[in-house]
This record gives sequence, C-alpha cells and structure tokens, in this order.
Amino acid sequence: MPLPGESHSAYFYQEQVKTVERHTLAVIVDNEPGVLARVIGLFSGRGYNIETLTVSETEHEKHLSRITIVTTGTPAIIQQIKSQLGRLIPVHRVVDLSLAGAILERELALVKVRGKGEPRVEALQLAEAFNARVMDATTESFVFEITGKSDKLDQFISLMVPLGLVEVSRTGVAAIGRGPEGL
Repeated sequence: MPLPGESHSAYFYQEQVKTVERHTLAVIVDNEPGVLARVIGLFSGRGYNIETLTVSETEHEKHLSRITIVTTGTPAIIQQIKSQLGRLIPVHRVVDLSLAGAILERELALVKVRGKGEPRVEALQLAEAFNARVMDATTESFVFEITGKSDKLDQFISLMVPLGLVEVSRTGVAAIGRGPEGL
C-alpha cells in the first residue's frame, strides 16, 4: 500500500514541464491579394498568438514576399504552426530563424513624449543613452526614433512612461540569419 504522496504505480510518472518559447519565423509567400489574410487566419483560427508581424515584397520579378512572424508556444505548438504554414498553397518556404543559428533581429519605434522642465531634460538624456534620435520637437513634446532588439525598445518605452509618454508606433521585428547563406 503506497504512503501518502507516493506513486500508485511501479513506474515513475514524470510530469512534462511545458515551456513556452519565442520563435521568429520567416515565411516566403506569393505576393498576391489575400495571402496575408490566409496566414493570419491560420493563427487566429487555431488560437495562436502573433507577437509581431512584418511583411514586404522581397523579389519583385518572382512576385515573392517575406512575412516575418514572432510567435510563442510550446515546442509542439511551434512545430504545429510551422507544419500548418507549410501546407498553405501560397507558401513557398517556412524557416524557423530561431533554430537556424545566429540571427539579427531589429525593430523600429517612434515614441512621442510630452514634457516640460526637468522631465523634458531627463527624456533627452535617456534618448541619448539609448541612441534614440529626435525626429520632431516642439516646446512641449518630442518624437524619438529608436531601433534595436525588442527588449531594448521595451525598456526605453517603460522609462518614458513616467516622463510623459503619449504614443508609440512600432514596426515589428525584421530578422535575418548571419553568414553568407540565404533562405
């Protein structure tokens, strides 16, 4: 008879810890109307989250676009997302950049801050420390442009909140693998 807290089986059952991972996917698709809606529909229809999404035509002659998607999920969910994306008709290739080795990820944000006096001076000092550029300035506000990894942008934005943050516009992640190889 097992004691309280002991297993009732001769075999040990180890609970699997389901770790949520962040992955950056590059999806090469036909550049035609409705393709982005189909990709987004795959995510929304299955309850998958998209953290960031960027899209641009990359090969004009071949009419191809690249969709860069940052998403999160367990390893099984990420694999499911990649498999389902790969089965969509307008998709030519799905590459998990997070598994492909070293990658470069950058994002751009425009950050509007309202302030006078000491908060204004502090906002300018922080912008300089973060290598943010002043894109517009009035006597009562600034618009900063900042580029870098998403966590750098998150940190800059959070520091601007008590100084008078008004508005933020972000591009989403652009990513590419290091080295001479392409997708």
